Amino acid sequence: METVLDIYKLPYDPLYPVVCMDESPKQLVAETKIPVPAKPRTLARYDYEYRRKGVCNVFIATEPLIGKRIVRVTPCRKKQD
Repeated sequence: METVLDIYKLPYDPLYPVVCMDESPKQLVAETKIPVPAKPRTLARYDYEYRRKGVCNVFIATEPLIGKRIVRVTPCRKKQD
């Protein structure tokens, strides 16, 4: 891990860019009942029931030494992704 962290300390070199990539699947849900609004000294209340609306994938690629970030969200998660 220390070797990886040392790479981030190197000066920027356009011939050898440092690129980090991550993928995160996210479950999409919807409320089935209207939440009870907040009142003084109480928080809004949400029911535990939900309706599943599928899964999407969030792909993130960053080049931290120059501050560049690319984010792509796919509408579904398939083996090809």
